[in-house]
Amino acid sequence: MEFNLFMGDIVESARNEIRQAGYEELTTPEEVKNALEKDGTTLVMVNSTCGCAGGVARPAAASAIHYDKRPDQLVTVFAGQDREATELARQYFKGYAPSSPSFALLKNGEILKMVERHEIEGHSPVQVVNNLQGLFDEFCEEV
Repeated sequence: MEFNLFMGDIVESARNEIRQAGYEELTTPEEVKNALEKDGTTLVMVNSTCGCAGGVARPAAASAIHYDKRPDQLVTVFAGQDREATELARQYFKGYAPSSPSFALLKNGEILKMVERHEIEGHSPVQVVNNLQGLFDEFCEEV
């Protein structure tokens, strides 16, 4: 099987999974700028094709938002796929090294906190959900 064909299926599956969870996919720098500079809180899921993205991060992203408090906006960029969009999103994550998968919580375009790969890889989805919901408790309003 051709490598790009195989990876295309994996990438599309990963994109569909996070979109179905309710996240808006940002594929261009313009979409990133428009989304991340909106007023309110924004959770950015930096998606990837690695095992910890599929086995931990995306399931946690889907589950964490079913909570009393949550960000105003849910968006995702795809590391290694939508490179320019991801690169621009990472410019908003001041003080944090590039990390995928990861989550960034912003308010009015400013980074509040990140859940980095080292807090995802080797952890269970429930642990990541608890971490995200702790951030929601601290920074987000009730829905």
